[in-house]
Amino acid sequence: MKTIKIKKIKSLKGEITVPGDKSISHRAIILSSVANGDSHINGFLEAEDNLRTLNAFKLMGIEIERIKKGKLLIHGKGLNGLKEPFDVIDAGNSGTTIRLLTGLLAGQNFFSVITGDAYLRKRPMERVVEPLSKMGAVIYGRNNGNLAPLAITGRKLKAIDYISPIASAQIKSAILLAGLYAEGITSVTEPVKSRDHTERMLKAFGTDIKADNSKVEIKGGSRLKAREIDIPGDISSAAFLIAAGLIIKGSEILIKNVGVNPTRTGIIDLLLKMGGDIKLLNKRESSGEPAADILVKSSSLSGINITRDNIPGTIDEIPILCIAAASAVGETIITGAEELRVKESDRIKTMVDGLERLGVEAEEMPDGIIIKGSRGVPSGRGAKGPAPAGTNQGSRNKCIKVNSYGDHRVAMSMIIAGMAGVGNHKEVVVEDIECIKTSFPDFLKLLRRI
Repeated sequence: MKTIKIKKIKSLKGEITVPGDKSISHRAIILSSVANGDSHINGFLEAEDNLRTLNAFKLMGIEIERIKKGKLLIHGKGLNGLKEPFDVIDAGNSGTTIRLLTGLLAGQNFFSVITGDAYLRKRPMERVVEPLSKMGAVIYGRNNGNLAPLAITGRKLKAIDYISPIASAQIKSAILLAGLYAEGITSVTEPVKSRDHTERMLKAFGTDIKADNSKVEIKGGSRLKAREIDIPGDISSAAFLIAAGLIIKGSEILIKNVGVNPTRTGIIDLLLKMGGDIKLLNKRESSGEPAADILVKSSSLSGINITRDNIPGTIDEIPILCIAAASAVGETIITGAEELRVKESDRIKTMVDGLERLGVEAEEMPDGIIIKGSRGVPSGRGAKGPAPAGTNQGSRNKCIKVNSYGDHRVAMSMIIAGMAGVGNHKEVVVEDIECIKTSFPDFLKLLRRI
């Protein structure tokens, strides 16, 4: 198990660019593959999760050329041009890959099996299998279709009007992709609008799709036209650097060309509410997606309440928000975030564990976390009760160990915590950091640069 030892640093300074958006990269591969003609993709994130999606389409007969790093040429074969894969599709650790492809595969004229690693095989799939089954999909899996591997017998689908119990871009996207192969108009209505990258990209590819706030409709059989796609930087990756710039004293960072889709900027809104000095510069559009440069300066943060309404736009950024909250003055309460329990790890449990190991008071709730900001806490104070296993008793200036539990966002959050000196420990060892490759392979290299 790979580990890294982190020491508190003085400041972060410089101008950087984060890798392409992970969510948009997945969708660019999927839609380019079922479009008619050649699509050029610029800014593709070459992380493990996205490469799982890319390799899945290679298995289904799509020719994909790597022109150079981040630049691809995809020879699309149209909606009905995919071939039955000769092997099981392995989604690795990627929930986006398995859920979106399940929707797409449900409407094909062949049989396929899709699975993932040990972590992914524990994550719930019924949330996509259930609505797809209502469309006529034939999908089998462990635990009555709730767990991978999933075996999919493709067939002609029928349109449905689906009211989703939760706001989830993965559920919505799986249904919309299946809707391309359904007769009639398929609609998805969410309680709160989730990220809308799929809708934006489907529209850019020329499909007959309509979006009205939390409801989206797509007409089956829409022909996709190949195009060039420019992918902006991933705000979920930038979030770690934004938070680091705010909580590490004397820092000033300019992060260039970041996607600022309004369904994804909840992290910025909340950090501004906490008192963060963040400015969006040079606003523009990149292939239908808003983009900007983000200027961040170190700030004194205050605790806030983060409620259910905030969660859809910040679900992936909650781990690093926890680190910002731990560095703030006062208490931060996060509620309505039970979805965190079915991510790459149970992020409520793993973040509370990590914070307590650092000596920050954190309380686990069924749907969230209460965090008491550590800024200004005298040396020697920490979590209630005895020090957690793995900590060093009696002194908060020794080395402390924290575990990522195989979760890339937890790993990166704990690295930022060590750099910011959360808990006033001399050194922090973060265990199991190989998982960072799933979304941000150059994370440590980028940090060293600034």
